[in-house]
Amino acid sequence: MSDPTLSLLNRLTFAPSVSDRRKAKAQLADFSARVADEPEAASLTAHLNEGLLRDLLLSLSDHSPFLWQLVRNDPVRLVALVGQAPEETHRAIVDDQANLFRRFKNDELARDDVVSLFRRNRNTHALLVALADIGGVWNVEEVTGALSEFADASVRGGVNLVLTEMAGLNRITLVDANSPGEGSGFTVLALGKHGAGELNYSSDIDLVVFFDPDTKALPDNGEAATFYTRAAQQLARLLQERTPDGYVHRVDYRLRPDPGSTPTAVSLASAYTYYETVGQNWERAALIKARPVAGDLALGERFLEDLRPFIWRKYFDFASIADVHAMKRQIHAVRGHDEIAVAGHDIKLGRGGIREIEFFVQTQQLVFGGRRPALRGRRTLDMLRTLHDEGWITDKARDELSHAYRFLRGIEHRLQMVADEQTQRLPSDEEELTRFARFCGYPGLKAFAKALTQQARIVQGHYALLFEEGPELASDVGNLVFTGTSDDPETLATLERLGFHDPARVAETIRGWHFGRRSAITSQRAREVLTELVPALLSALGGTADPDGALAALDRAFGRMPAAVELLTILQSHDRLRLLFADLLGTAPRLADTVAQSPHVLDALIDPAFVVALSDDDAIETQVRQMIGQPSDYEDFLDRARDAARQMRFVTGARLLSDILSPQKAGEAYSAIARAVLRISFEQVRQLFEADHGTVPGGQVAILGLGRLGSRELTAGSDLDLVVVYDFDEEHRESDGARPLDAVVYYTRLTQRLVAALTVPTRRGLLYEVDLRLRPQGGKGPVASQFRGFLSYQKTEADLWEHMALTRARVLAGDEGFEGTVQRAVQDIVGAPRDVAKVFADVRSMRELIAQEKGDDDPWDLKLVRGGLTDLDFIAQALVLAHGADHPSLIGQAAEETFARARLAGLLSSDAEQTLVEAHRLFHTLFQWQRLTIEGRFDPAAVSPAILKRLATVAGVPNPNVLQHHLVETQQQVKRVYGEVLGARTGRKSTGPRP
Repeated sequence: MSDPTLSLLNRLTFAPSVSDRRKAKAQLADFSARVADEPEAASLTAHLNEGLLRDLLLSLSDHSPFLWQLVRNDPVRLVALVGQAPEETHRAIVDDQANLFRRFKNDELARDDVVSLFRRNRNTHALLVALADIGGVWNVEEVTGALSEFADASVRGGVNLVLTEMAGLNRITLVDANSPGEGSGFTVLALGKHGAGELNYSSDIDLVVFFDPDTKALPDNGEAATFYTRAAQQLARLLQERTPDGYVHRVDYRLRPDPGSTPTAVSLASAYTYYETVGQNWERAALIKARPVAGDLALGERFLEDLRPFIWRKYFDFASIADVHAMKRQIHAVRGHDEIAVAGHDIKLGRGGIREIEFFVQTQQLVFGGRRPALRGRRTLDMLRTLHDEGWITDKARDELSHAYRFLRGIEHRLQMVADEQTQRLPSDEEELTRFARFCGYPGLKAFAKALTQQARIVQGHYALLFEEGPELASDVGNLVFTGTSDDPETLATLERLGFHDPARVAETIRGWHFGRRSAITSQRAREVLTELVPALLSALGGTADPDGALAALDRAFGRMPAAVELLTILQSHDRLRLLFADLLGTAPRLADTVAQSPHVLDALIDPAFVVALSDDDAIETQVRQMIGQPSDYEDFLDRARDAARQMRFVTGARLLSDILSPQKAGEAYSAIARAVLRISFEQVRQLFEADHGTVPGGQVAILGLGRLGSRELTAGSDLDLVVVYDFDEEHRESDGARPLDAVVYYTRLTQRLVAALTVPTRRGLLYEVDLRLRPQGGKGPVASQFRGFLSYQKTEADLWEHMALTRARVLAGDEGFEGTVQRAVQDIVGAPRDVAKVFADVRSMRELIAQEKGDDDPWDLKLVRGGLTDLDFIAQALVLAHGADHPSLIGQAAEETFARARLAGLLSSDAEQTLVEAHRLFHTLFQWQRLTIEGRFDPAAVSPAILKRLATVAGVPNPNVLQHHLVETQQQVKRVYGEVLGARTGRKSTGPRP
């Protein structure tokens, strides 16, 4: 027997006050008379005259027709409920609900009896939960957990009943008749609050049904769609059809893929295709809470595991925030949702309601959960705690939102307990609202209204800090007047509402435009377009992370542009481009400068191909060639090459900014653009050069890319490290053209022409800076190296740092056969046997020299700081040079792959490899973003707060302060591994490849 002290009766702590005491007492008296006629309910009599149970029953009779009906219809049931621990009762009901199918299978119950018991169990459970909730026995989490577990049992029991019936008709073969769902090829997922284990008192349950079309459970796979759709429909009918005993759950299947055109049960293959191609952010948000609850649970788990890349994107997805904004604005467009109110207020969808807390959590999960597995939980309260523990929100936000969530969910349950209706809207009638306030435990309406508005405002405040924009920006921004010489008060108020922190400065800047202070916008057409564009432009800027900084960047761009009418016209015509340009101004001024210089680059952003993440060498070269087309002459080629490179680099940066390209892929794309431009430029230069000077008999040439170009890690601001190598027949040293040249002079001038083609500024601007200092003898040697001399120098004279540079060498252009010869020669040089201790000592000396010359103490200088990218590259290069002879697989790899292969070779511990790979990934990611956003030295005190915030976000940390701490900590870890790897090695000499 259960402990009487744990019974629901003995644990009651509260009963709401009644409004109509006379009516309540009369109803209780009628109930007492009925109890007297029920011998099995006799134990209730002593509690109907006084005590908390009496007070609770009076309250139910006064406030909830639904619950009072359940009480008076079955006094014996009430005796059982109050006489046991509610947890035991709950468990017994849940177990019975889930296993009623067994009694049908064993012929103990007819189907109609099962249908009836399903509903009677629901009624009993609904009364149990209400008594435990209203009586103060269970908290909100226990209530929602119990409701969710009962829904699980209903769906699982329902599916098992349906499958058992189908098996009886030989429509399906069950693997285990006692567990029909197992191996059935049919899985049911719960979404929404049900999936999260947070179900409310009288709610629909959101279900999606998927099936495996290749299942072996059916005699004919061709009938799978029909069979499983019929099973899903029968499940819904079993649960929601109303009988004299009531219903079990209302079922909503509308969260399945494309519900307007798909059957109730969707095949796994169709679901995968849908989510991978057209799945939307709101569906990602819904799937956060998805949980297999019935049918083949293992199949459901595998399905969700396969969907992880869709739900949890590896790279931060800020489009999710925009989608949440849009959903929230649509909700607030519904009458009665746009202001915090009491009478008629919707506590779920209204301002400061439950949905805002859920959005607050889910949006951060969508954006950051791909990189932070701890943020992938289903339950709102759990995730508020995790968001705090991971450093995303303050303890105040966690505590206040958690308290508000519990408060609002309690109000929601009371609303639904009145008449078993799925409602979240408070009564509009004052008398009815007053009665409801008392049902919620308040002495009157005033106290209830005060508590509700206080919690709603707290929620709204936290939500607004992350997500809110000004209302209805696109249609009516408010008063905006910039004529005259003084500020218009209403205009300042509008600017502040739009999100600007210094409205007076904004007004002065725009007045300056109208006053002709920027020559780019002094033409009549430019002024006309600007006048029409300003409201929409300010709305777009107001939606950025730093509206004031974005406007200042635009003003500076106007100051550098010869004419702005083309840009203004494009922004006026395309809402999407206007918003994206505003984002560039705020978070990537480097890209915004490109737009200011060449507004037509924006055209690429409305091309459907923008969302295709190109980083492949050949594909990008094809695209660059198409963009350059057929130039009319060499000068035209130089201009076209600059236009093509600018647009391709801009699109790459915009793709990185839009999370279409990862930082790693962006590095590959920037490198592929440089390679393509180099190859095409060399073809043009060589063709013209040969027209004048002919060719050298037996002459061959190859162009090596080193540094970040060689390792395919270029950034938006990288220059090109090149080495040109050539060879020729010594017996025929002179070219055969109209103006013959000696071979050495020939290749020297050809190289100089190539460098000029890449570096000379034209009316279309610059292309690349080129650095040839990594050639033999550096700045003192010839600009192009004869192959034999190159080999001799590398083998006999070159310092170790020159071989370090060669570890990242890659042939980018030249004569086909000679390219392979040079690449193999470089690999042989890199893989030559070396003394390990000397390699490590020389690398350390080189690092110290760089530190002395350039400094190493700025944690934001990710390249030069101790423990930064230079240290990581040096570790990788040292490992290759010291051990490449014994381990050729190290040669020719990027840094992260080098670390991985070094671990496999036993040269690094697993911990060291993990430290180095994670650090390189972090620093490379941030380095890409730094170069994307600004030019020159990265000074955190000078850059926009929006840029710092974006860097923190892409690093997976809450704010710039945490980011700096994280950088320093990671740099210290790299320094430690650097010392372990390069500082304490024995003098073993590498002996060459092992057999």
